Amino acid sequence: MDMLLCGSFDDAERDEWLDALRSACPDANWHLSPSADEAQRIEAAVVANPPPGALRHLPNLRLIQSLWAGVDRLMLDASLPAGVPVARMVDPAMNQAMAQTAVWATLSLHRGFFRYAAQQQATRWQQWPQRRADEVRVTILGLGQMGRCCASRLAGLGYTVAGWSSRPTELDGIETCNGNAALRGLLQRTDVLINLLPLTPQTEGLLDTPLFNALPRGAGLVNLARGAHLVEDALLEALDSGQIGHAVLDVFRHEPLPSEHAFWRHPNVTVLPHVAAMTDARSAANVVAQNLQALRDGRPLANLVDPTRGY
Repeated sequence: MDMLLCGSFDDAERDEWLDALRSACPDANWHLSPSADEAQRIEAAVVANPPPGALRHLPNLRLIQSLWAGVDRLMLDASLPAGVPVARMVDPAMNQAMAQTAVWATLSLHRGFFRYAAQQQATRWQQWPQRRADEVRVTILGLGQMGRCCASRLAGLGYTVAGWSSRPTELDGIETCNGNAALRGLLQRTDVLINLLPLTPQTEGLLDTPLFNALPRGAGLVNLARGAHLVEDALLEALDSGQIGHAVLDVFRHEPLPSEHAFWRHPNVTVLPHVAAMTDARSAANVVAQNLQALRDGRPLANLVDPTRGY
């Protein structure tokens, strides 16, 4: 079976992925820059933000497998071959890494660790009142696999966890709701808001002034999804007014975050360089191998993107 590996890699990243994929799929023929004859034989493309049009001339393509969990940029490529299924990356190792980041951010907001770090810089010794975990209300926007994993981990630590999604979702022991009408009421009883939504036209710019104003004053914000979910000026205003107490941001509209950006220097912003759940080539290659084997066997493919929803 002939495969294409295509994406926005540097040479070292490309070689790492190629080694991992060859190890996981030893019977596959991998191509990086196929000739016209080779392109005729390619049945699956494994991609990571490929250049627009990169998959246009693959007449026998049967699957586009993304190496990233987010496929918003990929799905904007109007030249994607019509009718070819697209699968996103769902890697249990990534889900666990995201849950660890969500736990760290929630603990840090709950226990005032960001405040204590600032006190250290000022050599100030001051203790603050401590709430129990069950007194901290955490809301997760987005209940896909990553969201469900984060919700379960936080609930296991004793936090009062609720989740919101666009469609009805059930999660044992955790309150869930869906639809825009339910969102405002949920926000009004949220101390820490964690965004894990997919980026779609409906969710772009969701983290804006109306949403911030619906939260209790001083709530914490954790954005681990996409930079385009956030209206940056609105967040800066909410931080300066105290409506948002502290923001943990892992994703940005422009990456790397420009050195002159106000987020770098704001005392109530913690900047992470898009590391909340980095894809591990070793475990992700095994996920790819399982879907490629399903393609060979004619079995249902996993984690297919719904083109009408964009994820």
